[in-house]
Amino acid sequence: MERLFNLDPQLLFDASVLAISMFVLFTFLSYLLFNPVRSLLEKRRQRIADAQEEAKNERTEAIAYKEEYEAKLKEVDKEAQEILSEARKKALKNENQIVAEAKEEAARIIARAQKEAELEKKRALDDMKQEMITIASMMAGKVVAANIDTTVQAGLVDETLKEMGESTWQS
Repeated sequence: MERLFNLDPQLLFDASVLAISMFVLFTFLSYLLFNPVRSLLEKRRQRIADAQEEAKNERTEAIAYKEEYEAKLKEVDKEAQEILSEARKKALKNENQIVAEAKEEAARIIARAQKEAELEKKRALDDMKQEMITIASMMAGKVVAANIDTTVQAGLVDETLKEMGESTWQS
């Protein structure tokens, strides 16, 4: 008898034992090999998810730090502008103070110069008076020594005045 596939009971038994043993072997290897590989893959997936979450958190923190840094930078710029503005105000105040002190000093110098000029004028007048006294005493000495008449005396006075200069008597 010829069969299509040569299906006999021994072949069916061998096929079913083979199928059962493959199922048992697959189940046994599944627990031994597939479950550790699955857990390893699950752990790896979890690490990647944690790393992504951590990167997301760090990115959020970095953005927050960047915004804080920019805010502080603007604040520092504002403070720098305030400091420069105050320094300019102080410089203008100091400039005005220095100009005022210079004007006061100039006024003092002018006043001192005027006082010195006045003193020089008084000294010159005193010197002129002393010279006049000296001249008058010299004239008196000449008059007494010469014991001369009025025409000679008038001539001596004119001569003395010419020696002193006429501009002295005009002021």
